[in-house]
Amino acid sequence: MADVLKYGDKVHLQNGYDSWKGGYLDTCGHDTTGNKYGVSTADSPTRAEGTGTWEISSATGKAVGAEVLTGDVIYLRNLYGGDGGYLDTCGHATGEATGNKYEVSTSAGKDRAAGTGRWRVFAESSSPNDTKVREGDLVHILNGYNDWNGGFLDTCGHDTTGNKYGVSTSDYCDRGKGTGTWKFVKAKA
Repeated sequence: MADVLKYGDKVHLQNGYDSWKGGYLDTCGHDTTGNKYGVSTADSPTRAEGTGTWEISSATGKAVGAEVLTGDVIYLRNLYGGDGGYLDTCGHATGEATGNKYEVSTSAGKDRAAGTGRWRVFAESSSPNDTKVREGDLVHILNGYNDWNGGFLDTCGHDTTGNKYGVSTSDYCDRGKGTGTWKFVKAKA
């Protein structure tokens, strides 16, 4: 049985597109919308030190060490340079992500605007079925902007910074086969 995720865990997020070849959620380059860093996927969870490592914290006050449950609201803090910012939606999707909802980047604060940095995790299932989110569970991650209408975290189009795929949000939990499906992989200490 895989490890249950806990608040305070450091993780990589792998995308399910193209039979799990969608890459790992990564910060790369300064953001063009005025936020901190751009977000895309990379072939490796460790493209550069900390760019593909995220720390899970509770947006509802759960303590460090508490278990992450399906439906929980979380923040994801990137560890690039010790503080790569919080995963955030900012601006309407453009470029190859046209048809998607919002651009994804990192911001200096947990909530740059109401709900933009909050993400609700939905596990497809877990073994056993006890609502705990485990490493390797297939999950969809919904953004809290505009009363939970920020869209699901999604890969869409090739990235323009030299990384693998662009990341934005979509109205659909899985816009294309695996584009909105993710799994958490615990980072090695």
